[in-house]
Amino acid sequence: MSTVLFWFRNDLRLHDQPALRAALTCGATHLLPVVCLPAPDESTPWGFARVGPHRRAFTAAALRGLQQQTTALGNPLLICQASPAAALPQLAQAVDATTVVCEDIAAPYEQAEVAALRAAGLQVRTVWHGSLLPPARMPWPVDQLPGVFTSFRQKVERACITPAVPLPAPARLLAPPDVPAPVLQAVGAEQGAASVQQAASPQGSDARSSFPYGTPGCDGSEAAALGHLAQYLARKLPHSYKGTRNGLTGLDYSSKFSPWLATGALSPRQIYADLKTFERDHGANDGTYWLWFELLWRDYFRLLHLQYGAALYRARGLSSPPASSTTEPFGLSLSKPCAALRQAQRERAGECAEASDQPLTSHDPSRFDRWCRGDTGQPLVDAAMRELVATGYLSNRLRQVVASYLIYDLRGDWRAGAAWFESQLVDYDVCSNQANWLYIAGRGTDPRGGRRFNPIKQAQDHDADGSYRRMWGTA
Repeated sequence: MSTVLFWFRNDLRLHDQPALRAALTCGATHLLPVVCLPAPDESTPWGFARVGPHRRAFTAAALRGLQQQTTALGNPLLICQASPAAALPQLAQAVDATTVVCEDIAAPYEQAEVAALRAAGLQVRTVWHGSLLPPARMPWPVDQLPGVFTSFRQKVERACITPAVPLPAPARLLAPPDVPAPVLQAVGAEQGAASVQQAASPQGSDARSSFPYGTPGCDGSEAAALGHLAQYLARKLPHSYKGTRNGLTGLDYSSKFSPWLATGALSPRQIYADLKTFERDHGANDGTYWLWFELLWRDYFRLLHLQYGAALYRARGLSSPPASSTTEPFGLSLSKPCAALRQAQRERAGECAEASDQPLTSHDPSRFDRWCRGDTGQPLVDAAMRELVATGYLSNRLRQVVASYLIYDLRGDWRAGAAWFESQLVDYDVCSNQANWLYIAGRGTDPRGGRRFNPIKQAQDHDADGSYRRMWGTA
């Protein structure tokens, strides 16, 4: 008997799963599907939970759905309340496995997780499948990615690069191995199973929410994701997407694909394939093109991580180092979600902290706290931040407005804002979140060197009647 471990990461689905197919066809006779939950008390150096209740609840729903699917195929998902570095080597030893197969994620913290497993003696096979287009098919090496998105998009379109056809869900899984009860206890299997069975907070069904994840139509499962995609296309909403995408409230003004893309319950290639079928049957227009456009932005942010890695997590981002630096807030390095793992990665790489990896602004924790709570005195910003805390979701337009306000009006550290979004958003995606904050801050690839949004003008343009601000008690 030979066993392979399949580690689900940000790919909580069975459809279009190249990594899972690689595990199923590697020659093993048994498969142990496993996921590792973050510690419930893990916090950021900024003083709040790294994974807040909304994101935790939405991910739990995704895991419940995945576990039901794998159980129906005869191999229940093992949910561990332990880090991958702690759980996977123990499981591998218990079932006499040497190989782990998983999704390849280019972000530094996620790369460090894989490095820790390899350091523990496991063979880790990573498979890239989180983007619409594979990096290997790009018309340039990874280190020569175009410096701005428009050039990237134009070159991709001129080269006529298209996504691969999505894979069907497997009809069966390999048989599970026997895992001794003491090992299950050691990796927190009982706690993990219990944590994902907890009901979502009533906030998940807030009638004001633009993505009420506590309702059946917005449930985190793969089945709900595919159902949402089908109904979105059936109602011909892609045709109106470009005209409505800057809306502030409601389910239909934008596609709402992002929460399921973030957990991996929905494949970007599946979206593209179904969208092309929609265009064939109902015609293409600016709206359908703009959905492709947004999926390309998502790919671009992933390729940026392949190109620049840890540089995207430094205070200065991709910009030139400052002439002088000040003290790191809280006395900790903040360029990754987990300072300990970041330090371990640096030590393995033989690196040390750089003077340029320091804050570039006079970050004030009290101002930042008021921003988080929606108590800055700026009505549109406060309404948006209250929506985020109450529902775990925020429109793309408002994300830009509140990020700009923190950076340019409150002189806050952009990394603190990125960490707050990581904690709160049900659709948090490490690559998109980091690159978008850098873009607004002018420390990424924005050719304009930053994006400041005037909240008064934004309110006039997008909330002229004040209904959004009244909804959240700031008008």
